[in-house]
Amino acid sequence: MRPVRLALIFLAAIPAALAVTTLLYWAGMRWLEGDPRSVLHSFEWAAETITTTGYGSDSRWDHPLMAAFVALVQFGGVFLVVLVLPVVLFPFLESRFEVRLPRSVPPRLTGHLVIYGYGPAVLTLVDEVERAGVPTVIAEPNESVARRLFESGRRVVHAGLDEGALSEVGLERARALVANAGDEENAAVCLSARQAGFGGDIYALAEEPRHRHPLALAGATAVYTPRHVLGAALAARASARISPRIAGLHELGELEVRELRVQPQSEIVGQPPEGADVVVVGRWRGGSLEAPIDRSLPAAVGEILIAIGPDVPLDLFGRRCGRRGPARRNGPFLVGGYGEVGKKVVELLRDAGESVVVVDRQPLPGVEIVGDIFDAALIERLGVDHAQAVILALDSDSAALFATVITKASAPDVPVIARVNRPENVERLHRAGADFALSISQVAGQLLARRLLGAEAVDVDAQLRLTKEPALRRDWVGQGIGAAARLRATVVAVERAGQLLVSPGVEFRFAADDQVYLCTARGSFSGARLELGAGPSRSDRKSPPAG
Repeated sequence: MRPVRLALIFLAAIPAALAVTTLLYWAGMRWLEGDPRSVLHSFEWAAETITTTGYGSDSRWDHPLMAAFVALVQFGGVFLVVLVLPVVLFPFLESRFEVRLPRSVPPRLTGHLVIYGYGPAVLTLVDEVERAGVPTVIAEPNESVARRLFESGRRVVHAGLDEGALSEVGLERARALVANAGDEENAAVCLSARQAGFGGDIYALAEEPRHRHPLALAGATAVYTPRHVLGAALAARASARISPRIAGLHELGELEVRELRVQPQSEIVGQPPEGADVVVVGRWRGGSLEAPIDRSLPAAVGEILIAIGPDVPLDLFGRRCGRRGPARRNGPFLVGGYGEVGKKVVELLRDAGESVVVVDRQPLPGVEIVGDIFDAALIERLGVDHAQAVILALDSDSAALFATVITKASAPDVPVIARVNRPENVERLHRAGADFALSISQVAGQLLARRLLGAEAVDVDAQLRLTKEPALRRDWVGQGIGAAARLRATVVAVERAGQLLVSPGVEFRFAADDQVYLCTARGSFSGARLELGAGPSRSDRKSPPAG
């Protein structure tokens, strides 16, 4: 109503201003100038002057007070025109012609997901659940955010908790509620929903770990700290002790797994990603895992190949990929940034027995090196070439991008794993040279989507599994290794008469007594890892589990 009220005030003020100016000019011309004008002539002069369109036949005044009055009216007219357009007219027209934001949802909508508060943590969740056919309603109290969501095609209700948002989103018919505001407001959302009789699941996203217990008492079914989940995902991505690159690889004790980035100088660029006595079981392209790989697609610069084989053939294949030296299987992890995410990364790595060196600008407890991760000289002094990986847990995406470029310039063979705030910046980090980049939106959205959709959810960090099966059970006897294609699996090795045949060729045929080792993709954000990411920190061990 504010633009309308301003417009009404302005319309009422115009006649008053004209009347006052007309009378003052009429009186001034009669008694100060001694050159009387009619009221109509004075009105014409006032209208022309206030609107800055001209002065007719009056263009000179001799009395100082009259000249001052005319100048004042002239400046007032200019100021009025400048003020009216942006302050009164434009807001009024916008309020008349822009589409009004929805204040409620249709009563026929059922089985939907309600999200209170939009932000980075739920970006991926919205896409995931709508892709699975579950409608989403976002209750957003901020008008600019709500309008942006509405214009992008999202189902949004512009209302805050004090405006009865939960009663306007059809909560009684909803599938679940996600509270994604501040911790205090999330507690109010949980309490209000339970007091309104909502018996479904409420998932609250907490900024502070110590608030998990109060949110659970307020009625939340499960409470998650997205930054801790992200820290757990980064640590798992970095350390094979936390999350083995290929589950079940211990069955092939003499084989190892390597993740090899294809460098610009690689000799396999444009060729099939293959090597002698090495099996490429998957590849990462732009943050997405392809497994098994399409062997008709040649290797491209920047992609990461997941290869299995003996130590020496893997080193040879790594050099063909452009790697300058052998892969490091020991040494410290260099963690840049010691905020909430960085602390969780360091905690999990050290709990797994890994060596960690922490770099941060602030001399905080737990920081070994006080300095700027952007300092190339500092990177050189730290001996980053001897690190297993560099984990960037910085606050801003631009900082992570810059640090990635500097790190890769100093140590191109060292993996860089980066934290990202907004999912649209993940691809930018990959182009800058980061081997892996994970956003809060990805991991929080994945975690919540699994709780809401179960097996329908799509993994953002798929992992590989190695299984051993007899060829006879699959009825593969007499067939070649292409028989595994319909299972979307890669044949890594075949055990025959006590001998292990790695990467059997196209001429190979299965025999009745063969034991076949198959590599397939599976999800990894489940079980212990998910619980580890959502669970309490050491300082919050007495809080209830996140669910």
